[in-house]
Amino acid sequence: MPILVPGWDRLAAETHTSKSALVVEGARQLVERSRRAAVIERGFQLALSHDAEALQRRADA
Repeated sequence: MPILVPGWDRLAAETHTSKSALVVEGARQLVERSRRAAVIERGFQLALSHDAEALQRRADA
């Protein structure tokens, strides 16, 4: 059963890439986006934790 994606054939032809390579690249990009989001979230949580600790120290002073 063929995969029906609008613009699929055009993109494959324009990039001289097979459709399976497009699928692999799409999956790679999704994994990378997810990894970046996780790194950003960890950084955000670290900043929130640090700010909360600093505010608590200030309140205790």
